Amino acid sequence: MALPVPRAGAKAVWRALWELLHDLSVAVLFCFFLITFVAQAFRVQGTSMLPLLEDSERIIVNKFVYRFHPIERGDVVVFWFPRDPSVSYIKRVVGLPGDTVELRRGLLYVNGQPVEESFLRAQYRDQDTVPPFEVGQGYYYVLGDHRNASNDSRSWGEVPERYIYGKAFFRFWPISKTGLIR
Repeated sequence: MALPVPRAGAKAVWRALWELLHDLSVAVLFCFFLITFVAQAFRVQGTSMLPLLEDSERIIVNKFVYRFHPIERGDVVVFWFPRDPSVSYIKRVVGLPGDTVELRRGLLYVNGQPVEESFLRAQYRDQDTVPPFEVGQGYYYVLGDHRNASNDSRSWGEVPERYIYGKAFFRFWPISKTGLIR
């Protein structure tokens, strides 16, 4: 014979369920806020950023930094591809608004001055020559670090600032390469 559940017990169960639902809602809203405005996980696709980033590595994108700090030359940024904003790309900023960017047999010149790119390995450098190009206001010129295998501003032009949604900040996979991205 089953004993009836006391009324106070039913209230306690409903209260516990309500509190669980409340806590889950707060957690979901917090995660939504975090992913939308602060940081987001991102999977690197392709080899255009070798040797810095390899295909299938997982990184954290800092989406908060550019609200308080301007985009700088040398930043590795994640952005919506200008020709298909449903796709994200990751590249290095080499030209800021108003800069004149040029490649001479694979060597980068900004505003007529050669740029030291210590991160660029010889086997990834190409011999492209790109005539001087002035970067428009509100736009950035981006290149991959694996220049001879990168689809970048040389092919499709500048990236609007509004399409840049974060800076590559931290690699968390593979574990053996965990650390800050510079």
